[in-house]
Amino acid sequence: MAFAVTSSSSSTAISGSSFPRSSASPDLKVPQIGSVRLADRHATVNLSRRRCAVKPVNAEPKRNDSIVPLAATIAAPEISEKVEAEDFEQLAKELDNASPLEIMDKALEKFGNDIAIAFSGAEDVALIEYAKLTGRPFRVFSLDTGRLNPETYRFFNEVEKHYGIRMEYMFPDAVEVQALVRSKGLFSFYEDGHQECCRVRKVRPLRRALKGLRAWITGQRKDQSPGTRSEVPVVQVDPVFEGLDGGIGSLVKWNPVANVDGKDIWNFLRAMNVPVNTLHSQGYVSIGCEPCTRPVLPGQHEREGRWWWEDAKAKECGLHKGNLKQDSAAQLNGNGNGASHANGTATQSDIFNSQSLVTLSRTGIENLARLENRKEPWLVVLYAPWCRFCQAMEESYVELAEKLAGSGVKVAKFRADGEQKEYAKTELQLGSFPTLLFLPKHSSKPIKYASEKRDVDSLMAFINALR
Repeated sequence: MAFAVTSSSSSTAISGSSFPRSSASPDLKVPQIGSVRLADRHATVNLSRRRCAVKPVNAEPKRNDSIVPLAATIAAPEISEKVEAEDFEQLAKELDNASPLEIMDKALEKFGNDIAIAFSGAEDVALIEYAKLTGRPFRVFSLDTGRLNPETYRFFNEVEKHYGIRMEYMFPDAVEVQALVRSKGLFSFYEDGHQECCRVRKVRPLRRALKGLRAWITGQRKDQSPGTRSEVPVVQVDPVFEGLDGGIGSLVKWNPVANVDGKDIWNFLRAMNVPVNTLHSQGYVSIGCEPCTRPVLPGQHEREGRWWWEDAKAKECGLHKGNLKQDSAAQLNGNGNGASHANGTATQSDIFNSQSLVTLSRTGIENLARLENRKEPWLVVLYAPWCRFCQAMEESYVELAEKLAGSGVKVAKFRADGEQKEYAKTELQLGSFPTLLFLPKHSSKPIKYASEKRDVDSLMAFINALR
């Protein structure tokens, strides 16, 4: 159900400077805030999600740190009628085969000025292009953590000029950042995980931003991250954050490109000749903060360049932690070790199965690590069967083992997830899965393979240099 709410341009008070007219809809003469336009004719307001009474906009409490536009002081007439909640799960099914443009159009139509695009500085520019193509007014916001690459800041500026918009930037609380840095230093995340820093610099600013909205638009895709985004719907009631009305269920999350492959996103960006972050040409695919992002090599998954020192399944900063199913989230071991039973063994089928490979138990690898004079050198992979990156190197590692059979080099595997993880981290240099260790013939100290290249030739070169 929709209600027509009339607001006269003569009664609209906007503090600050005036804004340029948008060229997207020449028939509307409206002030613009960022990319938001306030029409001086009847505006349609869609009321959905749950039963609620709509009050004048200026009846909302003041939110200095949200992205509620300055024009939130405009008074709208009281509407006392209540509306039934919309079934967004059913809507997701109806739109599952729809194009990103159609999904974007539906989102902007339903929520108008109460929805905004979350722009990360990467290929999310596709969302802005889709929004522009709908011909509807739209808003864009971004989180400035204070630790982005210089190229990303320049990209923000280029996007604003290209689309004639002003993005709404959200910043972390200075006191919280100061306390974190003073107590733990600038790079504590390398030692105890990225979650705390992301919570201060990203999650809490996002939470404040979303309190000024009823819906938001993200660039999540199912193919982006192993284990966390494979079931992202095109629209959902946000399971984590709250919207303007407050409470769980008060915010709707739209993912227009959920079903789109990454290569198709890039084909679209090239076809539309839109600005892109210059970091992409340097090997960066998924782009975040500078200390926590690095280029990926050909064949690597795009998220392997994010928080590379942590487990493969921990490639989320917390903005989309609702992607994890509740039962799976409760079973995660550490910061992303996969579902496990009480004995610490995961349900995933085992990998690296070959007669040329030795399977080491906990006792076996402890004894091997203690030996100072081994009869032959060993190459051992520390792995988790659920890890997508371990699965990706399975073929090359098995081939290597078969090639080295009878050569005097033993090739082995040790499953280091579940209850074995802490031991592997403290005693075997486990940082992320997979970790490869070479145990020389006449030395007790294992040598860690540092390269991200896991093809047979690269691994063989590593072994030949040490044996």
